[in-house]
Amino acid sequence: MEITDTSPADIQQVRVAADGSKASLYIGGIDYSRVVSGYTIHQLAGQTADLVIQFAKGRTSPDFDGCARVAVGVPYEPGPAAAHFLSAIDAGLLEKAALARPDLDGGPHGFTKAVLAQLQQWARGEFDQAQEMS
Repeated sequence: MEITDTSPADIQQVRVAADGSKASLYIGGIDYSRVVSGYTIHQLAGQTADLVIQFAKGRTSPDFDGCARVAVGVPYEPGPAAAHFLSAIDAGLLEKAALARPDLDGGPHGFTKAVLAQLQQWARGEFDQAQEMS
């Protein structure tokens, strides 16, 4: 999730009252309960709380009444990150790695499955096979 940020000067008074199935959320004395479907409160001892509100389905947490830096959560879109990752792939190395995979089968779409499995492995940061081939 991408988070919008506010400066420390934008600390707002926050009041959350949760009754288990429903929560009321007030920021600066204004009721935002109808437009907020989820929120997260994070606070380290001795520091101002951080409140992230979401305009998507979410869960509620226990009651909170205090000051917090307020940020709006924006659902994460993986497209740009995937495009960036794929643009860095060496096609020759990918082909060699896919052909060397022990799970490459000879069935229909076997090579495509191996390529996708290899890309998933690299996306997780598992580069052992790529280092062995270079």
